[in-house]
Amino acid sequence: MKKIQAIRGMNDLLPADSPLWQYVEGVVTDILARYGYQEIRFPIVESTELFKRSIGEVTDIVEKEMYTFEDRNGDSLTLRPEGTACCVRACEENGLLYNQTQRLWYMGPMFRHERPQKGRYRQFHQIGVETFGIQGPDIDAEVLVLSARILRELGVAEHVQLQINSLGSAEARVAYKDALVAYLNNVQDQLDEDSKRRLSTNPMRILDSKDANTQALLNAAPVLLDYLDEESRVHFEGLKSLLDAAGVSYQINPRLVRGLDYYGKTAFEWVTDKLGAQSTVCAGGRYDGLVEQLGGKSTPAVGFGIGLERLVLLLQAVEAIPEGLDQQADIYLVAVGDVQSVAMQLAERIRDELPFVRLLTNCGGGNFKNQLKKADKSGADIALILGEDEVKAGKVTIKFLREEIEQQTLDFDKAIAYLLALE
Repeated sequence: MKKIQAIRGMNDLLPADSPLWQYVEGVVTDILARYGYQEIRFPIVESTELFKRSIGEVTDIVEKEMYTFEDRNGDSLTLRPEGTACCVRACEENGLLYNQTQRLWYMGPMFRHERPQKGRYRQFHQIGVETFGIQGPDIDAEVLVLSARILRELGVAEHVQLQINSLGSAEARVAYKDALVAYLNNVQDQLDEDSKRRLSTNPMRILDSKDANTQALLNAAPVLLDYLDEESRVHFEGLKSLLDAAGVSYQINPRLVRGLDYYGKTAFEWVTDKLGAQSTVCAGGRYDGLVEQLGGKSTPAVGFGIGLERLVLLLQAVEAIPEGLDQQADIYLVAVGDVQSVAMQLAERIRDELPFVRLLTNCGGGNFKNQLKKADKSGADIALILGEDEVKAGKVTIKFLREEIEQQTLDFDKAIAYLLALE
């Protein structure tokens, strides 16, 4: 029979890779807890209308990339292509927004039907951060300082650059779009085909074009920052002042726009030159109008998403992976002969008294030599050797596998105390 394979662009995470993912997720979620952010979880499948109303019907995501299907009731459902709209829906539905402030995070898979390449997959994973109910630039600065800390504590800060921009108010963006379209209409015949299509649907996305000729044409195009309303200008200046005070360096990128219609005022991206075409590692911005757009009361909001695949790839590219992540165990319990019941009891005692230690017990038998090979392959620093003679004497042998330390044979209580003292 033909073997069934994974769907293109949806990848398995194998045991050899999971320790690095767990490390990255652990660092990020620990920092979020230290900042007082709380976890929220919501479904992978949502009503298609949620994304049409939030992201925008004339965006590439809605037009080309969403995994949408009808269920048995005839309702149109979609695998979530991003998390912000889902988070807003969950918060509004459960009464978490009105007259409240929230600092939230979530983690999980997202789905977009794109052409798979390194760092861009059809199922990808994000950690999202969303804040609600805080109006000023101080919360924008906080989420940027938070994201800077994540990248710093993961050891990749020197390989990324923060780019920021202000998208202004909805009215400012309308005025800017009119000016941009007027300029681009004069050079329309020189634009790439995708930009020509966007000219009549979502012209600001042309600023993000990857076509070199189109980018050259944009050098003389109107600049969004020149069209900002006064409130957005003051907000942006306040954000820059707070980032300067916090020591977070940044570059103003007047062409930076986000691919989702709901963004306004602050927009930002952390970018790197270590991952080829997929250069954005973390991105987000302010979306004050989205809650009202989805049926709630007007609520200020700002957040960001971190692509876990790209973050892992970046750590690998710059060799920022801590040593020992591939280690299965700290201690390997070798059990030779008819000693399995005693070995299990001893292993559980050690796990009770040394809960921070990874202990792997040999199962499936094997002679002493083969079991020691397994102990070495596990990466353990110590082998505990339990044979029939040791069991009769109520003792276990402690053998160091990585250091030149003389092995010892101790009774169980003293052996556990010895291991505790090592920690």
